[in-house]
Amino acid sequence: MKKIASLLVLLFLFNACSPDEGIQYHLELTPIESVDIPTEFTLGETYPITVRYTKPTTCYYFNSLYYDKDLNVRTIAVESAVEQSDNCFDLSGADAVAEYTFNFYVTSNGSYIFKFYQGKNESGENIFLEYEVPVLD
Repeated sequence: MKKIASLLVLLFLFNACSPDEGIQYHLELTPIESVDIPTEFTLGETYPITVRYTKPTTCYYFNSLYYDKDLNVRTIAVESAVEQSDNCFDLSGADAVAEYTFNFYVTSNGSYIFKFYQGKNESGENIFLEYEVPVLD
């Protein structure tokens, strides 16, 4: 009897926790169009870096910053949550431009190479806006 009662409770809980049929989203990398980045760094200091990107419609929302590091190479992209809706409106001009600023802490000397995602070329290969920033002692 306990097994049947436990099974009924579990069935009730699973039915009560069914996924919401509300708004659906998918994630998409949004090309970075411009960057404000220092021309040089000092070891041990922190610097703000601002990326600017264009939101094509009102259904694009900043989700996170994709950030990958490999030695002194940093690959960066804006990850947008895109609402799957028929109520999206195209954006243009100042309404379409968004920016995000993050802090970069300099932990090694030499130079850092920053690769900011700008989309794909005609061959489907990723293209990047690249900056090399030297580190001063």
